[in-house]
Amino acid sequence: MTPDQRAFARAAVQNGRFQREEDAILEALALWERRERARVELLADLDTAETSIAAGEGRDITEQSMQDLAASVKQRGRSRLAASQRSR
Repeated sequence: MTPDQRAFARAAVQNGRFQREEDAILEALALWERRERARVELLADLDTAETSIAAGEGRDITEQSMQDLAASVKQRGRSRLAASQRSR
């Protein structure tokens, strides 16, 4: 660890965030592990998407398709809002 990192961990102990410097390091490692797992999942999802596109399973995104999607989302939202107001 760099001197700045050690000071950061020490400060976290002094202000009561952690009991020991090692606890701060363990939390940092846990956060790093979660980030790496999320990165691996994202890369796997990208591979799946690329395979799907290569197989011709993708769809063209056009100005019209985006407008249609927005209209659909708005309509579903309005329907849900109306249903929740009726159930009150």
